[in-house]
Amino acid sequence: MDTAYQEQAKVFKALCDPKRLAILEQLRSGEKCACVLQEPLGLTQSGLSYHMKILCDSGIVASRQEGKWTHYRLSSSGRDYAVELLKKLTTPNIEPEVSCSRCG
Repeated sequence: MDTAYQEQAKVFKALCDPKRLAILEQLRSGEKCACVLQEPLGLTQSGLSYHMKILCDSGIVASRQEGKWTHYRLSSSGRDYAVELLKKLTTPNIEPEVSCSRCG
């Protein structure tokens, strides 16, 4: 499969889980330490780490290390990419359709 599709799929994978949507909701109010995200979402450290890796790999969330803790924030460039990707994939082409030789 085309690697461009694989990269694009990371955005949608990041958005298709209720826990990850809840994490994004938490991050809307600003940067949060992993320890702050963990408890209200009912996640273990390893569970949060799993979800944060998917969100960061998608580009929607950015992270920074401070001592032993990781701090997460929404990425405006990742958001812009996700919005444009969704628009691109759901906007019909203006080019005429190629008819199927079997359908006539």
